[in-house]
Amino acid sequence: MTHDEEVIGKAYDARLMRRLLTYLYPYRGRVALAASAIVGHSILELAPPYLTKVVIDRYIPSGDLSGLGFIAAIFLVTLSGSFALEYLQTWTLQMLGQRIMFDMRMQVIGHLQRLDLKFYDRNPVGRLMTRVTTDVDVLNELFTSGVVSVFGDLFTLVGIMGVLIWMDWRLALVAFSVLPLIVLITQWFRRNVRESYRTVRTWIARINAYLQERITGMTTVHLFRREARDFAAFDEIDRQHRDANVRSIFFYAVFYPAVELVSALAVALILWVGGGWVISNSLTLGSLVAFVMYAQRFFRPIMDMSEKFNVLQGAMASSERIFGLLDTPVEVGGRESFLEDSRTHPAPHRDCPPKMTPDPVTISFEHVTFGYVENEPVLKDVSFRVEPGQRVGIVGATGAGKTTIVSLLLRFYDVQGGRITINGVDIRDMDLKALRSMFGLVLQDVHLFSGTIAGNIRLGHEEISDEEVRRAAAAVHADVFIDRLPGGLHTPVAERGATLSVGQKQLLSFARALAFNPRVLILDEATSSVDTETELLIRDALRVVMEGRTTIAIAHRLSTIQGMDRIIVLHKGQLRESGSHQELLAARGIYHRLYQLQFQSPTAEKATSTA
Repeated sequence: MTHDEEVIGKAYDARLMRRLLTYLYPYRGRVALAASAIVGHSILELAPPYLTKVVIDRYIPSGDLSGLGFIAAIFLVTLSGSFALEYLQTWTLQMLGQRIMFDMRMQVIGHLQRLDLKFYDRNPVGRLMTRVTTDVDVLNELFTSGVVSVFGDLFTLVGIMGVLIWMDWRLALVAFSVLPLIVLITQWFRRNVRESYRTVRTWIARINAYLQERITGMTTVHLFRREARDFAAFDEIDRQHRDANVRSIFFYAVFYPAVELVSALAVALILWVGGGWVISNSLTLGSLVAFVMYAQRFFRPIMDMSEKFNVLQGAMASSERIFGLLDTPVEVGGRESFLEDSRTHPAPHRDCPPKMTPDPVTISFEHVTFGYVENEPVLKDVSFRVEPGQRVGIVGATGAGKTTIVSLLLRFYDVQGGRITINGVDIRDMDLKALRSMFGLVLQDVHLFSGTIAGNIRLGHEEISDEEVRRAAAAVHADVFIDRLPGGLHTPVAERGATLSVGQKQLLSFARALAFNPRVLILDEATSSVDTETELLIRDALRVVMEGRTTIAIAHRLSTIQGMDRIIVLHKGQLRESGSHQELLAARGIYHRLYQLQFQSPTAEKATSTA
């Protein structure tokens, strides 16, 4: 499945441009410097043709060598000044673009970190990567060669027109007579390039989304022998992207020669009409030469501005998408900024010292209702209470809502009915960072980052010492395999933990949770990917870890939660049973049936049901 980019209706949007210009405000001094350099450079660019006119009309006929030397010196100074100003302009604008690109990327990343999981359910990763990389690069091009330098082109055009009219308004009208042709060619170019650019952007987004999905799922591709089919699919997407670029090349290939042709036509008209006036002594030869030189320079800014139209079109499209992302409301967590917190407090201290048992908490679900899709509730009026230090297991068939309970508790999503409280406080009224710092979560699908073993346990919190990391690893018996690695805790970890087994990654996730000394430990199918021997080791460690700590464990294997203080049974989104292992077996309800399915043979199960 591919994901198209949004179709942008305008080639220029004043609202978007005003918003883009706000990124220039912190660097207004640099903008003023660049604008001054651009204006100065444009003024100096007007001098050489006029100096040529003076030489031809005044000093060559009179044979004044000193005058020629004086003009040559001015010419040299003009060229040197033009070079210096162009260097200053280029350096300043490029630095400005890099700083703005940095600011915008940090803003986008900060917002992405705050968005709730529902947003990521709707948006493919490839598209979001396009926002942070390609779209920001397009805006960088706008700031470095568009929004400021376009004033230089306009100033040059106006300056040349003013000089031509001042020198001889009649010949200026001859030079300007080709402008309607330029307008027609430019309009044709803009209209077609705009559509071509949209198509190219759409196929870029499809390439990013396709590559991200296929590379992430390469194991499945190999397993089901989809290499040839996926290669053919990518070949089609890549071919469409290439063809869209080729079509845009056609318009450029026509536009530039067409402008050059019109420029040559203007020069021809100037030579034809102006040459006759020179012969009749109504125009000087120097003025004619200056007119030709100005006419050749006159069409350069027109071509540059037409090229900048493509930059502007891309910037409007990219800014629409970036601002659409930035304007996506944060439904969970309000205005809290994890990015600002990380800048001001790069290593936040944990609420509880690692060697102390944290204070337990009371968790209450009060008539909670929630669904990922409207009118399709996953949880229906669920109510239960987890007492301080209590160990609670949650069981139920696939789709019963077990993992949803954890997602709501951690505020990955907000409840749609009822409320969840911790120590009597609605979690929606709590600071999101403070709320999540209470929990240690061990998931079935473990995500490891590139780095080291120790880095994946402490996750950037450098105040967690190596000794504490070792202690956490030893508590879950992860030290057994870590000590066998060549670098121990400092052994490099490949992307997504590709060099580690599923069981080893699971053990590291346990160590990670324990290193942060959570007040509430949540285990979501945490031992489903571990072999029986490792599971026994983890269970032994958890007896110590769960002591005095509120624990919630979701499991399909009933053997992992039999020792819990209380077991909650969910069925089709409703809480159907609650009690200890023995109490639920005695009730002979849903839990009893699940127990039979897992621990009794089909023959014994049939005999039991018959009895």
